[in-house]
Amino acid sequence: MNLLDPLFRSSAVDSLFTDRATLQGILDFEAALARAEARAGVIPGAAAAVIAKKCRAELFDTAALAQAAAHAGNILIPLVKNLTALVAKKDKKAAHFVHWGATSQDAIDTGRILQLRQALDLIARDLDSLAKPLGALAEKHRSTLITGRTWMQHALPTTLGVKIAGWLDAVMRHLARLTETRKRCIVVQLGGAVGTLAALGSRGPDVASLLAAELGLGLPDLPWHSHRDRIAEVGVTLGLCGGTVGKIARDISLHMQTEVAEIFEPAAEGRGDSSTMPHKRNAVSSAVMLQAAIRVPGLVSSLLTAIVQEDERGLGGWHAEWETLPDIVQLTAGAIHHLATIVPKLEVDVQRMRKNLDITQGLIFTEAVSMALGEKIGRARAHEILQTACATARKEKRDLRTILSADRKVGAQLSTRDLDRLFDPRNYLGAAEEYVYRVVAASRGKIPKGEK
Repeated sequence: MNLLDPLFRSSAVDSLFTDRATLQGILDFEAALARAEARAGVIPGAAAAVIAKKCRAELFDTAALAQAAAHAGNILIPLVKNLTALVAKKDKKAAHFVHWGATSQDAIDTGRILQLRQALDLIARDLDSLAKPLGALAEKHRSTLITGRTWMQHALPTTLGVKIAGWLDAVMRHLARLTETRKRCIVVQLGGAVGTLAALGSRGPDVASLLAAELGLGLPDLPWHSHRDRIAEVGVTLGLCGGTVGKIARDISLHMQTEVAEIFEPAAEGRGDSSTMPHKRNAVSSAVMLQAAIRVPGLVSSLLTAIVQEDERGLGGWHAEWETLPDIVQLTAGAIHHLATIVPKLEVDVQRMRKNLDITQGLIFTEAVSMALGEKIGRARAHEILQTACATARKEKRDLRTILSADRKVGAQLSTRDLDRLFDPRNYLGAAEEYVYRVVAASRGKIPKGEK
């Protein structure tokens, strides 16, 4: 089913995982293998040239290959058979050297790695595109007051800037992870039947090195056909990215609620409409990002389970990766693309944020008062006084400041000026603004203040 692909996925990344693109990745391996073997003196150079010319996906019937794969157990077996036939029509001698010394897993794994390389680059590009607008928003709202919420309840004042800086900081970590993952995992696979390249004799390592160079891939110390941590790492790294995107989407959607109304996805004609309620403005991008955050972890667990494979080639575990990994890549790419699209146009209602700070009638300042009072009479006693005052404020629906002003025990320790200071949210933001500065500076490649 492709009906929902434009909603859930990224067209640029999706194009890398079509049937034809998958076949082309495998065929790119076969062409590069032939060229590498020719350079190593394993097969004739003329044969390599003929083989490479026939390694074009459009020359193959994908539907017929799919049917044949159902009997063969993988797509490579019928693909090599068809490629050999195509080469034989041009040069029968060259046909003898198709897929020389390799095995199905070499071609399938390396073909997938070629797809992943392009996909990770596109995903990193979208993530990187988030840094500038998130940094700009965090900087703009460095001092913009907003209610900090814990367990979905009003907790303490904070700033919108530090909230957005938290999003940005996570994005920067994911960019670093993608760079590290790419270095470790985007490597060639060539091992032959059991990982020894015995069919190539003493030239096996040379061919592997030349193959890696042909494809522009890293060269591992030895074949990794039965050690699937690289594949799982790609999935886990993307799962972490998707989790952060989901966290940001959850924050945005919570703040779009009618009762909160502080942060909004961008408005546009027909965007977020309801089929029956004209007044609705639904968090449509957040919904897409959240569905990915819900679906991807289960898919990642499949890759982690598939790491446990038998001896030199897994039975079922390897096969479990074939559809699972592309799904992870495509869903995560789609979620990140949605986020990259909406972040530059997020709408912020500063006045509503300030108004929401007053909803609890001063209860949000209890920690500030408790800390100041605790310095004078001890934390436990101060906490007890504040608990009683808060209970009275809730029961009588009165402002906490008024109740504390009338409390002799409080008045004996804190002056009117003290209470004015303690009930001003700008005086209880801690290091919020400094954190914004540090994260934004780091995202721009600058050294944060206080560091050398």
